[in-house]
Amino acid sequence: MFNASAEDAPQPPKVLTTPLEVAANLRLLLEGHDPLIITFHERSQRFQSFLISVDREANALVLDEMIPRDGERFMSAGEPFRVEGFHDGVRVAWESTDDWRIVDRDGERSYHGPLPSEVIYHQRRNAFRAALKLSQLIDVEVAGDKIKYPVRGKLLDISATGCKLRFDGNVAERLQLGQIYERFSAALPYGTMVAPVELRHLHFEERIDTTFAGVRFHNVSGLVQRQVERFVYQLQREARQFDKDDF
Repeated sequence: MFNASAEDAPQPPKVLTTPLEVAANLRLLLEGHDPLIITFHERSQRFQSFLISVDREANALVLDEMIPRDGERFMSAGEPFRVEGFHDGVRVAWESTDDWRIVDRDGERSYHGPLPSEVIYHQRRNAFRAALKLSQLIDVEVAGDKIKYPVRGKLLDISATGCKLRFDGNVAERLQLGQIYERFSAALPYGTMVAPVELRHLHFEERIDTTFAGVRFHNVSGLVQRQVERFVYQLQREARQFDKDDF
C-alpha cells in the first residue's frame, strides 16, 4: 500500500497579497503553460484559458481566448469570475471583479485586465506523482455516456488521485472540461483498471499535433484505489532504484 510521506502531505492554503508574490506565482502558470479554469459566479459552465502575459510593473494581466468563447459575453457584462490553475500540484486561484478589455488582433483574441490583489496558493498534492518512461507508456481509453466514441491514448504519469494523458491529434473538441467520464480504463501491469474520472485539464499542442489532458479519479472503488496505489508504488520504487544506480 502506498503512503504519502510527510513532505508530500497537503498544506493549508496561503493568501498572497504582495504584488511581488502575486506576480511570481502567476508567472509559474505562465511559464508552465498551465491551463486555467474560469468560472463565473452563479453559472455552472466552465471555460479554459491560458496566461499570455504577467506584468507587475504595469499591474497588467493578459489571458488567452476562452474555450468555449461563450464566456466572453459574461466577461463583457462585467460579471465577476474565478480563475484556477495547477502547477506541480500547487493550486493557484484568484477572483476578479474588475472590468476586462477584449482585444482582437488579426483574429487572435485576448483579455486584458489588472493583476489580482490577492492569490490563493494551496499545496494540494498528497500523493507522489510517478512519470512513466516513454518506452513503457500504458494504453488508456476515455469512454462514457457523454462521449460518442471512445478516445484512446497513452498514460504519461499517475498519482493516487489522478493522471496525465496524451492523445495523438486534436481531440479537444470531443472532450469537455469538468465532465465525468464513467468508463476510463488503463492497461496496468496488474490488470486493466476501470474507473470514472473528471476531466480537469485539456490542451491541444498544435506544434506537435498532440492533445494533453489531466483527469482526477472520481468516486473510485477500494479495489481500483489499491490497483492505482500498487502501480504508483512500483513506479516510485523503480525511480528510486534508477537514481541510486545513476549515483
